[in-house]
Amino acid sequence: MDGDLESVTSAEVSCGTNATNKRNPGIEQIEPLEYSLENNYPNPFNPSTSISYSIREMGLVTLKIFDVLGREVSVLVNEMKEPGKYSINFDASKLSSGVYIYYINAGNFTSSKKMILTK
Repeated sequence: MDGDLESVTSAEVSCGTNATNKRNPGIEQIEPLEYSLENNYPNPFNPSTSISYSIREMGLVTLKIFDVLGREVSVLVNEMKEPGKYSINFDASKLSSGVYIYYINAGNFTSSKKMILTK
């Protein structure tokens, strides 16, 4: 990506990254009891994959992608989020094949996982 950052701050953007809250309007949901970062699916992937996470209380959530050298290649989420379960699509069509790390920070919760982009 040549040092460019992609920031996702809305539900749908033209760069191919979108986020959706899995809550259904009008249906009462039980709030998550804990924070979690799920394995992306599919993994390995080409060129896009879905990353799901849960947060248990309202707060600032950041979800970033790093290459194996620790360089930030994308910012998928950087905004206040209500408690709930979320899923975001990551489009890596502009990136090279390889291993990438996705990292979440929400309140006192941090977690990271690896994913493999194959072309």
